[in-house]
Amino acid sequence: MPPPEAASVAPTGDLFCDPDFPALSASLSRRLSGPVAQLDSDITWLRPQEICSAPRLFPANPHDGQVKQGILGDCWFLCACSALQKSEYLLNQVIPSGQPCWTEIGYRGSFTCRIWQFGQWLEITVDDYLPCIGGRLCFSRCQSQDVFWLPLLEKAYAKLHGTYEQLWAGQVEHALVDLTGGLAERWTLRDHTESSESQRTIPEKMVFEKLMNLKDRCVISCSVLSSKEGASELGEFHAFVIIDIQDLGHVSGTELLLLRIRNPWGRRCWKGHWQDGGDRWRKLDPAVASRLLTQLEEGEFWMEKAEFLQEFDEVTISYPVSKEGHVQSIHSDKVLSHVQQLPGSWVKGQSAGGCRNNSSFPNNPKFWLRVSEDSEICVALLQKHTKLEELQAITDQKGRVRWHHCTEPGQLSSATDQQRNSSQAIGLHIWKVEKQRFNMQKTLQTLPVASTSCHSYNREVHLCCDLTPGFYLVIPSTFLKDVEGHFLLRVFSTGTVSLSEMKTPLHQLSCGQKKLSGVWESVQLKGRWESGYSAGGCRNSSAYHCNPRFPLSVRSDFGDSNVKVTLHQHCQDHPIGFHIFQVPSTAWITGPSSFQHLEPVVSCVPHCYSQEVSHVCRLSLGNYVIVPSTYLPNQEGSFTITVLTKTGTGASFGKPIRSQERLGQILEEVTFTDVMRR
Repeated sequence: MPPPEAASVAPTGDLFCDPDFPALSASLSRRLSGPVAQLDSDITWLRPQEICSAPRLFPANPHDGQVKQGILGDCWFLCACSALQKSEYLLNQVIPSGQPCWTEIGYRGSFTCRIWQFGQWLEITVDDYLPCIGGRLCFSRCQSQDVFWLPLLEKAYAKLHGTYEQLWAGQVEHALVDLTGGLAERWTLRDHTESSESQRTIPEKMVFEKLMNLKDRCVISCSVLSSKEGASELGEFHAFVIIDIQDLGHVSGTELLLLRIRNPWGRRCWKGHWQDGGDRWRKLDPAVASRLLTQLEEGEFWMEKAEFLQEFDEVTISYPVSKEGHVQSIHSDKVLSHVQQLPGSWVKGQSAGGCRNNSSFPNNPKFWLRVSEDSEICVALLQKHTKLEELQAITDQKGRVRWHHCTEPGQLSSATDQQRNSSQAIGLHIWKVEKQRFNMQKTLQTLPVASTSCHSYNREVHLCCDLTPGFYLVIPSTFLKDVEGHFLLRVFSTGTVSLSEMKTPLHQLSCGQKKLSGVWESVQLKGRWESGYSAGGCRNSSAYHCNPRFPLSVRSDFGDSNVKVTLHQHCQDHPIGFHIFQVPSTAWITGPSSFQHLEPVVSCVPHCYSQEVSHVCRLSLGNYVIVPSTYLPNQEGSFTITVLTKTGTGASFGKPIRSQERLGQILEEVTFTDVMRR
């Protein structure tokens, strides 16, 4: 049970106490020997009104809300939290407004945050008991200790991961994606196999040109993975935030680039030439030096470019997010306003074909990417970690998600070991093809138009390029064959694109006794029947037109097409079926038009008590609408419609693909290293 409230605080019997993430030792750590478990006897759990007299969620002065790290080694997550201070859109997305706080009517002792996970924003509700030592917050806190947005968000993130201790190690890149739902890139500043300055993997000029352009629009973090001689004060496995970059060449008469760095610890740990009182400040105009020094806040320091390149190993950059919530390219500043995503899986013996060195490479999941206009495109392959697989989602009727960690005490390994065990080396390849006249084997023997340089142990890999209109074949893969896993393929584009999965159904598709062979395109559509709104019942019901409706177009580049439609209800509660109507135009589909006067061209009836119903048919050119329904009106439930459309004449899977790709040793070493210590 959580500790009782202080006598001076109003009775809290009605305040929320989270049963899934209680104010107990189990929420701190599941390992008796872990670093957080050793502090258990010193930690008490207090609500904000017990910690200070006037708690606030957000400050009026942004400085009071600055991030400070406590005794938990989650600098990687706290650096990413800076993204919320740069974007009002993201702040409202992650911490929804309108939640009653401590002095407001309706306060119930609970707060809800949203975290992006594997394609969707999850609502995570926690109580406001927070870990304290000596009556003060012992993990993250804001600059002003009466501001609580940060420790509450940290608690929600810890609940998502199972315990606070699971935040002890991680990558800034991962947390940035979780808090923005967008993209982040990690640039290696040096080759970890050599100490030579000539071995940097990112050209200096490109790094600082990008940083200068992006410094005011997104989070830029820099990390130290190993201490260098004379710089041990920066720590090892520690992440910082780049606050500002100043080009002072025109002031000093020589090339001079200064970077303002913030340490989440909240103390100035740099003892280089540009420390407060350092010898280099005397070379600047006193007015300029005074201006730069007065900008420093607690935990901040200046260092020049040469020092930065010498001391830091990595730079992580989040893609900016516009006020409308669109991701912006860090390469061109263009808005990537068109987004498509599809999940997929590598299954042993079926679709886990491995890299291009394997003859089984064509068995990997394959996707069609249709580009309608000249576009800048970023394709991202995100693998689903074991850490996420261990969390079981329970979704209520309103779509809220409660998370339960399923790992038993004693089964958790260190975060670095867990990343080794759960991550696969993944890669991504894209070919431009003639969709109606292409041979799989010949296509894969040619060079892709874009591909990752090697398979790497990253949670997510990206391909950013300019593509001309046409069809593209996208193949995500693991380095080794028969390695299983789930993934999410995301496409961000400046122009209109469509993404669909290509399947060769084999035994899954039949029309009577005849097998349907060839190459098939798969699209999944999700929907829900809601009482009084979209649960119209069968065609006998006057409310039938209220049912969900999904457009289906048979385009001129297909001709007459074989189509298989499958309706899958997520709970086997209702008799279900569907009809397909041909309609004059796609605009007609979204309007208030009724279907009662139309005769369906395809019917999957009678409605039956089955979890899944299917129908295979042949459709001519035109626009269609699929209307799924329950037999009786006002029967609620969620469903998925899968549409398979034959798009080609088949593919050959015979000969091996000739490639000499190898697993990148540099990336293998770097991605196994987490930024972890405080």
